[in-house]
Amino acid sequence: MAKKNKKNQSDEAKAAQNVEEQNKVEQQAQEQVTEQQVDPAEKIAQLEEQLEHEKKEYLFLMADFENFRRRTAKEKQDLVKNGAENAMRDLLPVVDDLERALDAINKSGDLESLKEGVDLIYNKFVKYLQSQHVTAIDSTGKDFDTDVHEVVTMFPAPDPEMKGKVIDTTIKGYMINDKVLRHAKVVVGS
Repeated sequence: MAKKNKKNQSDEAKAAQNVEEQNKVEQQAQEQVTEQQVDPAEKIAQLEEQLEHEKKEYLFLMADFENFRRRTAKEKQDLVKNGAENAMRDLLPVVDDLERALDAINKSGDLESLKEGVDLIYNKFVKYLQSQHVTAIDSTGKDFDTDVHEVVTMFPAPDPEMKGKVIDTTIKGYMINDKVLRHAKVVVGS
């Protein structure tokens, strides 16, 4: 009988627990129904308020993006407009030296000192170009390369080894940072 009592008590506890769980489920269902029964006008007002908030956020984002776009466009325009400023400022001393050389040519008859002065100006200018990563393209005697050379004319090669090679460079070519700034104008052996 004690076993039956324990079994009955266990069954009663399970039944009470099931009733309790069922009550919870019913209460949750009732809360959901209550939420669904919220006044439609209130729900619409809430949704409209949320929509207005989202619109404002979107407009702020668009305004920020537009400001960013304008600012970067202006910065780019300023870079293009003033990009050569430093290069030109560094060239001014070379121009000054050339002006002094022209004055010296008019006043002096000493050709040796004039030649020496022009050599100094040339060397100064070449150093400036090197500081800007501009290098001359060495062409004469090299194989013809369409990436760096432009053919001015074809000339019969003085010997068979010079066929397809650069015989003479009429205008020197230059590169800046491994990019062709000006192609070398060359005479190629045929």
